[in-house]
This record gives sequence, structure tokens and C-alpha cells, in this order.
Amino acid sequence: QVQLVESGGGLVQAGGSLRLSCTASGRASLNYAMGWFRQAEGNEREFVAAINWSGHSTYYTDSVKGRFTCSRDNAGMYLTMNTLKPEDTAVYYCVSHRTGTSFTDIVQTPPSNLNWGHGTQVTVSS
Repeated sequence: QVQLVESGGGLVQAGGSLRLSCTASGRASLNYAMGWFRQAEGNEREFVAAINWSGHSTYYTDSVKGRFTCSRDNAGMYLTMNTLKPEDTAVYYCVSHRTGTSFTDIVQTPPSNLNWGHGTQVTVSS
């Protein structure tokens, strides 16, 4: 089974930046699409960003476009978050698709099609 571990969360002031990292236990994860979801306290889980197997193509939810950048290399997947806002406060989850290679496989899919990390907390103060 694929195991994903997120890191890099923390407390930052509004307007600041953070870089989240996700590492996978199996090299096979690097052959599939990956992405990020987040869940704020009291809110439903929402899609944030997706990246195809090679890192060539990405897609973002409207609220983070122009501020967040998803990337990947041989070591893992990353979410660079700039100009952070209080509404970005949430637990961020790394995901990999079980079979798909396109970022479109991440954007809208049943949770059972994804491998999930345990999350890392991001808190943005105002």
C-alpha cells in the first residue's frame, strides 16, 4: 500500500508563505497524479491543487490561483503557498491517485480512488 506523509505546516502571519511537502513510501506513486485537499474546522473537505504524473500540468481551485504552486520531483510533491490569507487556515492533505495519471483524475473523484496522507496543519493569523 502507498503511504503518504505531509510536512511543512505551521503558523504564519497573513501575507506570508509556507511550503508543504509530501513524501510517499512507494516509488510507484511517482507514476500517478497527485494533489492536495484541505479541510478547515467546521467546513467540508475541499480540493486545492492537482498535478499530473510528470509535473507538466497543474490545476488549482479558484481561491488559490496565482498564490499557490504545486510541483513535484523524484523526492516528493510540494505546495508552495504565497500571500497566505486567514481563510487558508486548514489541515492540508496530500493525495495520490490509485490509477490515474492526469491532474483531471484528482480534481473530482470519489475519495476511495485516492491514497490519503494524515494531514498537516496550516494556520494563518490576521
